[in-house]
Amino acid sequence: MNIKNYPLNGSYDELIDAEHRPRPAATKLFEFLSGFSPAEMNERRAAVDAAIMTMGITFTIYSDGSNIDRAWPFDIIPRVMAAQEWRRVDAGLRQRLKALNLFINDIYNEQKIVKDGVFPLEVLAGSKNFRAQCKGITPRFGVWAHICGTDLVRDQDGTIYVLEDNLRVPSGVSYMLENRMLMKRLFPELFEQCEILPVDDYTTRLHETLAALSPDSGERPVIAVLTPGIYNSAYFEHSYLAQQLGAVLVEGPDLVVGADDSVYMKTIDGLRRIDVIYRRIDDDFLDPEAFRPDSALGVRGLMRAWRRGKVAIANAPGAGVADDKVVYTFVPKMIKYYLGEEAILPNVPSYLCMHDKERDYVLANLDKLVVKPANESGGYGMLIGPRATQQERDNFRKQICADPRNYMAQPTLNLSTAPTLFDSGLAPRHLDLRPFVLQSEKMYVTTGGLTRVAMREGSLVVNSSQGGGSKDTWIVEERR
Repeated sequence: MNIKNYPLNGSYDELIDAEHRPRPAATKLFEFLSGFSPAEMNERRAAVDAAIMTMGITFTIYSDGSNIDRAWPFDIIPRVMAAQEWRRVDAGLRQRLKALNLFINDIYNEQKIVKDGVFPLEVLAGSKNFRAQCKGITPRFGVWAHICGTDLVRDQDGTIYVLEDNLRVPSGVSYMLENRMLMKRLFPELFEQCEILPVDDYTTRLHETLAALSPDSGERPVIAVLTPGIYNSAYFEHSYLAQQLGAVLVEGPDLVVGADDSVYMKTIDGLRRIDVIYRRIDDDFLDPEAFRPDSALGVRGLMRAWRRGKVAIANAPGAGVADDKVVYTFVPKMIKYYLGEEAILPNVPSYLCMHDKERDYVLANLDKLVVKPANESGGYGMLIGPRATQQERDNFRKQICADPRNYMAQPTLNLSTAPTLFDSGLAPRHLDLRPFVLQSEKMYVTTGGLTRVAMREGSLVVNSSQGGGSKDTWIVEERR
């Protein structure tokens, strides 16, 4: 495979420098791949695609009101990063989640950060994910967001930015683990030649994180993964993680809150107590007694059980107050306020439409900016100004003016690329990276994470729900 024909497009490429040389951490990868012809690479790609179909690794796309279950789109050229660079990212992710959990706990209790004028009351008042039902609670270890998926991007100059924090029900980690397994089957020789740091211990660490939350420390806790069901886009992940954790996979009707406010699972042998719930259901649907009364997905009385300390829930209800793209802009201030430190990983420069001057700037530059609603996910509901039509920009102008608190904007970053294999050969595609951070009694950061790729040429939207694919992520320790 010859990288001399690889068409650099002006972006920072993760694997190949401007002189068409592999970056140092990727040297062994390309030395190895240079021995393969295009036909041989396509054969290996076909073998992986067949394995994905056989193993049933799928993701559901919601399109035109229909649920389309499709094979997980996977590219066999990994994303590579040097371990030396990763160590700084690791430190920045730990710092960030620690501050975010301190913020969430503060917001539901003393609200000191608001009283001290660091975080605006109007932002909190406009938060769609603030849950009054959580006031006065401090979960075990003071941790609300036990599992965080932080999206990172690299700009044209090589700077790594935090794009957003996912603190409600972050998904994708099962695909990170499956990607690594597929690559080991595909290129076992490379794992002997390169010192690639492992990700295989994630489920062990996740089990430790969840088990530490159990209200009953005397016995092995019973952990349940609470799923909305088979029609959810991430159901494969829910079932995969339950199996790997040795947890029970349950839906809302499988659980009941007893007279003692403990949570029980219905079994053919009677009721079995549940100690920890790893929920993959949004707050609104978690408990029809506390939130939406029409929810058929949750468990009546679950909030009562949680408030009384009879069951642990990860992520905790209410953690989404910090999963807001407007709140995101204040995270560097949170880090300074709670930890007395400067943020290791910078935010993308942002404009808040709730501020008059910043809103005027956004409205005057809609053709240059990316505009995002505060609480959408999956790449939905946003405007990529340079690629939008005038009608789309005009519609967004009306939406911003009608609800300024709900919108923020950022410059259109030239996201980094990586070589991606197609029938015609290697081509650059834009990507991001979602590492996963765990926190309860201890903290753990994955070595790398899920690299998501915009498979369409020129696209900046990497979300799987909108046609994106993925790569294995290699953090490589360079031998000196």
